[in-house]
Amino acid sequence: MKGQEVNWLTWDEAVKLSETEASPKKMFVDVYTDWCGWCKKMDKDTFQNAEVAKYMSENFYMVKMDGEGKEPLTYKGKTYKYVPSGRSGYHELAAALMQGRLSYPTTIFLDEKMNMLSPLPGYHKAQPFLNIAKYFGDNVYLDKDWKTYEAKGK
Repeated sequence: MKGQEVNWLTWDEAVKLSETEASPKKMFVDVYTDWCGWCKKMDKDTFQNAEVAKYMSENFYMVKMDGEGKEPLTYKGKTYKYVPSGRSGYHELAAALMQGRLSYPTTIFLDEKMNMLSPLPGYHKAQPFLNIAKYFGDNVYLDKDWKTYEAKGK
């Protein structure tokens, strides 16, 4: 079933919304690269899933971030830039959000104040991904650890 399209924002657009909205949403960042096959597969299989797209759009500012992007980006008052390295390079903010582990795709959940909740490396199918998204989106993480939440769901 074809779902609604996710309204992807740039980092700067999402930051502006989180600073100006009366009740800001959490932020979800999809860190990808142009050459990453699993990133494209996750876009198609997971983010375009009707249930995932609806839930994510209602509960998160959805950001696409090129892990090798060249534009400077600001986070919590610090400007992050592109760092040339080998044949390509990486963006400092992507590396910071992925906690130094440059693996693609990595999805990142931030709270309403843009504090790190968790990076989630790798490809995830729609249903397992939705369970993780709801753990953060529905604020379950505030009073239940992941293992307890995950065990309850099975």
